[in-house]
Amino acid sequence: MIGFFDSGFGGLTVLKRVVQKLPEYNYLYLGDNARAPYGGRSQETVYEYTIQAANFLFKKGCRLVIIACNTVSSGALRRIQQEFLPVAYPDRKVIGVIRPSAEELVDGGCRKIGILATEGVVKSKIYTEEFEKLDPSARIFYQACPLLVPIIEAGKQDEEHSDVVVSEYLDSLFAQEVEIDTILLSCTHYPILYKAFRRHTPPHVKIITQGPIIADKLRDYLARHPETEERLSREGTRAFFFTDFSERFNRLASVFYGEPIQSMPATLGSSD
Repeated sequence: MIGFFDSGFGGLTVLKRVVQKLPEYNYLYLGDNARAPYGGRSQETVYEYTIQAANFLFKKGCRLVIIACNTVSSGALRRIQQEFLPVAYPDRKVIGVIRPSAEELVDGGCRKIGILATEGVVKSKIYTEEFEKLDPSARIFYQACPLLVPIIEAGKQDEEHSDVVVSEYLDSLFAQEVEIDTILLSCTHYPILYKAFRRHTPPHVKIITQGPIIADKLRDYLARHPETEERLSREGTRAFFFTDFSERFNRLASVFYGEPIQSMPATLGSSD
């Protein structure tokens, strides 16, 4: 089984694309919406929450976990891979969304890149670090968007207020560099507001979302790691768990995933 973890609903935009590309595998999604958003939390807190999520997913039978969250990928992924997995689950794998996204932009010839992200991702400067490894000539411009995840998690993405907020964030981004050629929506929640981003972005500027990137990269990863791929179950099942469970959340989650879902409650214990 392949597990997906996000602080809330956003990772469903990634899972949707992965299921379209690789429908044969079993998937389990975990959203920690009871404690969302993660963007303003400390890295230590994000790390502790991520260990709890990984324990939940591994105990459910996941062999591979995708961290479908930029905040978690920037603040916890490396420690999960280097400190947690070798001791607790040496036969399991956890991968994130940041490195694959940076690789895709470099391969696509993007050179002046606007990163719209949570405060945690912006503070980490993780994309600068990745691009320095892949293409030091690329220039990165960050814009924190702290209001967007709460707006989206509250189901208010279609309201006029969200359009105004998107416009203000983009104005701040382009004030840094008017010749930006690409915008990366570096939070998996943000594709829900894609139309608003497009309305307020010059037509020649590309807007990239991470779902299609991760779907392609996961397919390539499994092809390169048959020792992991051959251990994955293939009945085409999907299961959805949330830490704050209600029928309202089912309706909102279905907006992200693109089709009706029935979720189940999840309790995340300590990180021990």
